[in-house]
Amino acid sequence: MSQTITSRINQIRANIPPQVKLVAVSKYTTTEAVRAAYAAGIRDFGESRVQDSKVKQTELADLTDITWHMIGSLQSNKARQAIAQFDWIHSLDRLSLASQCDRLIQELGKSPKLLLQVKLAEDPHKSGWTEAELLGDLPQLEKLQNLDIVGLMTILPLGLNEAQAYEVFRRLGELAAKLRSLGWTNIKELSMGMSADYAIAIKAGATIIRVGTQIFSDFSSREHI
Repeated sequence: MSQTITSRINQIRANIPPQVKLVAVSKYTTTEAVRAAYAAGIRDFGESRVQDSKVKQTELADLTDITWHMIGSLQSNKARQAIAQFDWIHSLDRLSLASQCDRLIQELGKSPKLLLQVKLAEDPHKSGWTEAELLGDLPQLEKLQNLDIVGLMTILPLGLNEAQAYEVFRRLGELAAKLRSLGWTNIKELSMGMSADYAIAIKAGATIIRVGTQIFSDFSSREHI
């Protein structure tokens, strides 16, 4: 297992720019596989379920320099746990959740880096602000002084061809530039691209890619990203 995972990670790294952060999506794999990826140099791991992640994080507590990324949809009743457990949250997807996180961050004294999840293509199965909704909510978001918002995240709907995927990713970069022009100068990260489409995302300016299948396939009984 260790040799296979190391080989896969090395192959991915050979095809991405050094400045792009590789988050290994470990949400459906074992702690042994995470340890193998860690031994291969990975320090950023992505999880999508708060409770499952807590078990894994406890088992891996000896690996003290792991950075944990919450990449799944965040329910309001899990926000407190997520803020306590994660260094990054990629899925801040609505104003009410942002307001709740603002209060919890002040209360807990822990401030993860936050990404605003944006939905740039029609998809009833994905959450997130539309561009118009996000621009409309900016005045309220500005009032939330405890949030360390550093970028944007998007997930593609199923069924897009390469040109359509590139267009969605390109638009996320354009939106980030628009936000910076409006004074949101900390919006620098673009979390976009997974196993099937990260090469397209990088061409469109991704700074963070989230890769599960290409690293951990065959080391889980469940479906990967």
